[in-house]
Amino acid sequence: MHENGFDNDVQLVVFRLGQEEYGISILQVQEIKRMTDITRVPHTPDYITGVINLRGSVLPVIDLKKRLGLQPQPFTDDTRIIIVKVEDLSAGMIVDAVSEVLTIGRDNIEPPQTAIGTVGASYLSGVGKLDNRLLILLNLDAIIGLGQEPARQGRE
Repeated sequence: MHENGFDNDVQLVVFRLGQEEYGISILQVQEIKRMTDITRVPHTPDYITGVINLRGSVLPVIDLKKRLGLQPQPFTDDTRIIIVKVEDLSAGMIVDAVSEVLTIGRDNIEPPQTAIGTVGASYLSGVGKLDNRLLILLNLDAIIGLGQEPARQGRE
């Protein structure tokens, strides 16, 4: 393992948020579900859509666009919930569409810059270059809320 948590070849689940492609390590993905009923929970952060029951386990569901500060869009037939596991915590993340699973060489992954668009650097683990595509690789520890909460970046 290298310092950013990737071995030489990384298998990624690739998904879309708006027009951008994002990737997360397949090792953190438990399953991918179609959109389902989500039970709202009061007094939770606005990026938490609610909870779902997955085979007897109640999991929080994060609206990934809200979490990353991206423009919300209505759900479609392609909308999916990616169930991820970070340490001992499982959660769902709502994405616009899951496109593929692919393998990328670690030497094609660059460290994140200070920010890409509106996504703060603390939410990123790197940028993957594949042919003429750029994949924004996400840091699930920060997104799920483990460890340090990212800095507010002057929005107070």
